[in-house]
Amino acid sequence: MGYKTRSRQIHLDFHTSPLIEGIGKDFNKEEFGEVLEKARVNSITCFARCHHGYLYYDSKINKERVHPHLANKNLLKEQIEACHERGIKAPIYLPVQWDKFTYDEHPEWVSKDIDGNIIKGEGGKPGFYEFLCVNNEYRTFLKNHVREILEIFPECDGLFFDIVMVVPCACENCKKSMEDLGIDYTIKGERLKFSEKMLTEFKREMSQFVKEINQNVTIFYNGSHISPQLKDGLDNYSHIEIESLPSGGWGYMHFPTTVRYARNLGKDCLGMTGKFHTYWGDFHSFKNLAALQYECFHMLAQNTKCSIGDQLDPNGKISKEVYDLIGKVYSEVEKKEPWCEDAKAVCEIGVFTPEEFIDYKSERPFGLKPSITGVTRMLQEASLQFDIIDSSMDFNKYKLLVLPEERVIVNDEFSCKIEKFIQNGGKIIAVYEGGLNEEKTEFNIPSLKVKYEGKGEFTPTFIIPEGKLAKDLYNTEYVMYEDSSKVSVEEGGEVLCNSIEPYFNRTPEHFCSHQHAPSSGKIYGPAIIKGDNAIYIAHKIFSQYHNYGSVWCKKLFINSIDTLLENRLVNHNGPSTIISTLNEQENENRYVLHLLHYIPERRCQRIDVIEDVIPLYNLEVKMNLEKSPKSVTLVPQNEEVKFNIVDGTLEFTVNKVDGHQMVEINY
Repeated sequence: MGYKTRSRQIHLDFHTSPLIEGIGKDFNKEEFGEVLEKARVNSITCFARCHHGYLYYDSKINKERVHPHLANKNLLKEQIEACHERGIKAPIYLPVQWDKFTYDEHPEWVSKDIDGNIIKGEGGKPGFYEFLCVNNEYRTFLKNHVREILEIFPECDGLFFDIVMVVPCACENCKKSMEDLGIDYTIKGERLKFSEKMLTEFKREMSQFVKEINQNVTIFYNGSHISPQLKDGLDNYSHIEIESLPSGGWGYMHFPTTVRYARNLGKDCLGMTGKFHTYWGDFHSFKNLAALQYECFHMLAQNTKCSIGDQLDPNGKISKEVYDLIGKVYSEVEKKEPWCEDAKAVCEIGVFTPEEFIDYKSERPFGLKPSITGVTRMLQEASLQFDIIDSSMDFNKYKLLVLPEERVIVNDEFSCKIEKFIQNGGKIIAVYEGGLNEEKTEFNIPSLKVKYEGKGEFTPTFIIPEGKLAKDLYNTEYVMYEDSSKVSVEEGGEVLCNSIEPYFNRTPEHFCSHQHAPSSGKIYGPAIIKGDNAIYIAHKIFSQYHNYGSVWCKKLFINSIDTLLENRLVNHNGPSTIISTLNEQENENRYVLHLLHYIPERRCQRIDVIEDVIPLYNLEVKMNLEKSPKSVTLVPQNEEVKFNIVDGTLEFTVNKVDGHQMVEINY
């Protein structure tokens, strides 16, 4: 895997207004280092330059950019020294696309839309959110800035380049570049494609430039999300950082969805949350202890290292109270680390990400789609072990592949790979339009045994669960709020459930009661079809679960999985609020089962919170493992657990899960 990042990190924001005086006046080098050390921090990212555009070191080439009220010109230098004296790494932060000073000085470097308007982030709120473009002389400024940092700080551990995002720039330079390449820059999607390629080229050029000066510097470019679009330029990254503050707009589903893809990219991964109650820049707020525990322990369970975001007060004094909170969590993380080092996820299911197949014509082409969040929720709540993958990855380590409903397009090469997987005993589940060919005219997976006839004409429709799919459900209509596909079964296929028409779609002329018309009882067509080692579901069940939480959608999907898979890796008798992940440390000859039980609640209008840890008792666990267990131990407390092997299944009971419990299974 190459470079291994540190495990207990801080991302120390220091975006500081020029309207505030006495910047860094109360910074104390010894206090800074001692507080970090006591909190068990082993890496902290410190600021060379902020979004306001100001510098926090004694620059020789950009003296005008040094913060006008910086009382301690050696602030960054002393931060790094305090850390290195204690064995703490100190990567250096600098922004790329948000810099107010640069924007004011060089408005010609700003990104513009096709109408000549400035492209802004954060909804255009007041601040420093004008996007700068790096397809101009700003790139030269950045290189000179980076060279100076590396020359002044030859012991630099790493560089964190922030705000490197694809925007549909139509500045004069970008328009000229696109014209030269024969690209129609009047089309937004074409501008986005160009921006992707231009930023990849920028990263490659910058990384080569950095390595020519200092081979040992780590490099990360932050775009606030990790997706398949990074793959072309991934060689320019030393590691991956997943910025994901649950109370800051990302929500509690972004990290578990994103990390399950990111951890398969061959780079060491770092999860990043914040100590803030809400979002970056939330001065004097504190995250609930239980929430911070959950967010960090979940990172460990998903095989990433931990990072917590903080913001240093303008006066430079580190908050002992903040690091008391962080220390309570990181002291626990440190004890758990031996069971996380070099661990790999053990998974039975691979879910294809719709982010591989971008629709550049859509209003929001990038980011997580409802379907991938919905399927992640379902599988996570069922304690099924899964990765999120793309079509280029190895399928063979999975027993089942899932093609979600949004833009999982199967060309001939992808189709051959799936069919070979099925021929070798693998199973697949395709949903709605997942599995259609590039023209979206037919399914390109023969084993499905499904003929595509187009988009269904009724919304909603209804499903009547039957047979094995009716487990824990009534044998009656269940409403399916989202769209469905009109399909028929091909020879060799079997209809497991049918779709039922409503009396009519709701229109000004046709309506019934407050919402939709009830079932007419008339069969519209197949809803669920069984093919060769395959099941097809015609409705957008993942989007419906994401939008409405309809438990019948989850049960139909999980029952479909259980129809195809004989034995799950992990089963338990606990509630669906448990998150379980199974990892393996081959060098230690052991599996490690993580059990988490924290419940995010919408106690307020804007964010989910976690305040209480609700323990679980006498959790019965059953596991079907490839390697024979020799012992079962609760760690890190080192408590042996009695276990039985029944018909090849490992069975044991965990007496108490108090937030997070790891179970070591030696083989």
